[in-house]
Amino acid sequence: MSTPVLQTEAGRDGWEAIVADPASAVISSDFDGVLSPLVEDPARSRPVDGALDALARLARSVNQVAIVTGRPALVATELSGVSGYPGLGRLVVLGHYGLERWDAATGKVTSDPVPAGVATARDRLPGLLSDAGVPDAFVEDKNSSLAVHTRRLDDPTGALELLRGPLTALAEETELRLEPGNLVLELRPPGIDKGVAIRHLLESTGARSILYAGDDLGDLAAFRAIQEQRATGVRAVLLATRSSNATELIDAADVVVDDPSGAVTVLTALSDAIAAR
Repeated sequence: MSTPVLQTEAGRDGWEAIVADPASAVISSDFDGVLSPLVEDPARSRPVDGALDALARLARSVNQVAIVTGRPALVATELSGVSGYPGLGRLVVLGHYGLERWDAATGKVTSDPVPAGVATARDRLPGLLSDAGVPDAFVEDKNSSLAVHTRRLDDPTGALELLRGPLTALAEETELRLEPGNLVLELRPPGIDKGVAIRHLLESTGARSILYAGDDLGDLAAFRAIQEQRATGVRAVLLATRSSNATELIDAADVVVDDPSGAVTVLTALSDAIAAR
């Protein structure tokens, strides 16, 4: 398989660094929109064909393979099917944007405490949605955060705009952050994002190169953290899928693919390059 088209010199440098020394590399990816197609019902997300095989092939050579997601760690673990999957015995799932960590080696989840503001927001949300005229918005309760989805509604974009102001006020009152995504607004504890998760992952592994794959605005924090790490000598490949049409993320990427199948193609090409070195 040929090398994907890397649009930047930094991306090409990152690719070469991973291939040359995979033992010091981390391969990390979002789940929804990257390893799994986006679906209306989040509970029906499943990895696209070949996704886990590609991760397992890379796991033979690299320092660490990780899934970094806004989902609860155990939910992402169950939906992805990584538990017990051949070759993924050292994989980690960083759930709730890094607040939780599931280790395949132990099957256990470790977690930081959830701020009290999340419980307050949980109690307030039904009334807020009703008052805003969007009572049927779907609330995905992630325990440590609350994601309000409008994708299932007749006018998802209009509903999102109706909710933006009230949810911003609720976030301020409960000392949470309001994070936008693809037809979703999420109330999340401050100091918790994929950038923090990626920095911790690099520090804990001592990795000197990384590939990170994302698709949505929540992945921008990871991209920015990795771009900062590049200034310290870490070499990287930033991969974006067009699943969520997150223009800012796509513009910042070193390589762009249309969908999760394209992401699998890139991961497979990387594992082929490592095997051929």
